[in-house]
Amino acid sequence: MRILGIDPGTGILGFGVVEFATGKKPKMVTAGVVKTPAHTPLHERLIEIYDGLKEIVTETSPDEVSIEKLFFAQNITTAISVSHARGVAMLVSAQAGLPIFEYTPLQIKQTLTGYGRADKKQVQEMVKLHLGLKQIPKPDDAADALAAAITHDLMSKV
Repeated sequence: MRILGIDPGTGILGFGVVEFATGKKPKMVTAGVVKTPAHTPLHERLIEIYDGLKEIVTETSPDEVSIEKLFFAQNITTAISVSHARGVAMLVSAQAGLPIFEYTPLQIKQTLTGYGRADKKQVQEMVKLHLGLKQIPKPDDAADALAAAITHDLMSKV
């Protein structure tokens, strides 16, 4: 089972693909970010996100997609633009015929660390441990996307 995790964002969208095989340690296939230039019109940024994710899906052939849910409302402008990026990620996934699963940051933290209020560093450390990596994946958005993929694998076994 290959899971594509996505940490949505308009400026930086994190992605991480993890291979899960029965009886074996999960293996990171790839991770990174799709960056869009600041001060670029939103529709152009969304096209870049679409094209980037479509290429990732084509190259990595995931079986399922795990997307972090939007879970803040302090800055409504940011929330709206992140929602657009989530929509594009869902569109790319749906067009590829991939099942989509969504998890809140609280669910991801709780699943990986056992504590829903864990900080970013704790989650990143658990990503490193789960995947048997020597270093925490960088940038943070890629590590968050890997956390979403790992969360889906663990939650699907419950």
